[in-house]
Amino acid sequence: MPVVSLTAAESIANPTPDRLKPVRVWLYVMAILVLTMVAVGGITRLTDSGLSITEWKPVTGAIPPLSEADWAREFELYQQIPQYQVLNQGMTLAEFKYIYFWEWFHRFLGRALGFAFIVPFLVFLFQRRFSWNLAAPLGALFVLGGFQGFLGWWMVSSGLTELTSVSQYRLAAHLSAALLLFLALIWVARRMGPSRASAPAAERPAAAILLLLVIVQIVAGAFVAGLDAGMGYNTWPLMDGALVPDGLGVMEPWWKNLFENALTVQFVHRTIAYVLALYAIALWLWRRGQGGWLPRIAFLVVLQVALGIATLLLHVPVPVALGHQALAFMLAGAAAAWLADTGARRT
Repeated sequence: MPVVSLTAAESIANPTPDRLKPVRVWLYVMAILVLTMVAVGGITRLTDSGLSITEWKPVTGAIPPLSEADWAREFELYQQIPQYQVLNQGMTLAEFKYIYFWEWFHRFLGRALGFAFIVPFLVFLFQRRFSWNLAAPLGALFVLGGFQGFLGWWMVSSGLTELTSVSQYRLAAHLSAALLLFLALIWVARRMGPSRASAPAAERPAAAILLLLVIVQIVAGAFVAGLDAGMGYNTWPLMDGALVPDGLGVMEPWWKNLFENALTVQFVHRTIAYVLALYAIALWLWRRGQGGWLPRIAFLVVLQVALGIATLLLHVPVPVALGHQALAFMLAGAAAAWLADTGARRT
């Protein structure tokens, strides 16, 4: 039986099918869903909706109250927590239904995201589109998503007994886990791409530093949100009348100022923004004219700084604040994609 061989021209004309393309599309869709959930989570935070559901029911909680008796029970439970007793005395049932919707929708998206992950995962596994070596890290992403749900309830529970809002530490943990999941989805999708020209390996350290800066800045932003630090010191470039305001270290021990002093927390967030902007512009000048990720990243950084300043000066309006949060994740995603593209591409 003769041996059949393909010439180079025939190989190009009839390329090997990219069996991983549907998997990559699925992972990018999952990343968009995570970003959507983060944005809805931002709405729950900005509208003080996060404590409106005082029970964690992973299965039955998917169904919202359907009768007036159900609504009365949910409202009664909410009236027993400090947020209602201290801040929302006299709230009407209609007002409660508004904040309840956003928290319910946030949790509903989390459940939907789980189904949107596990069903295609099992289908692709059955179709043998990826090996067990790839199935293991993808399964780990599913576990991380489930852990994110647990962290969400852990965060909510911190505001049900003594506080009128959730702990800023737990909020930061919840947001950080969402960020980790978002970045992992993008990383895995980029690294399973077909062999082609990628970003130069020489750019890897610069990309890693940029990604680290963006991650630290997003976590710092979580503490700003958790303390409502953006509601005060609404001037720029001066802060409380100075470039470096007084009172940054009034708490003892000193490290508590980084997480519990609203003045210090906002100052740190501003300072990291300056460092990040200067670093991104320096990188763009370094690789100017060579295309790639850097022009897009530099643009996102400048836009993000502008949105941050606008959020502050306008006293944190919901649409602008949401744009600021969503763009932060998009910037982190771009930095992760750049880092994944550096050096040799895995197939």
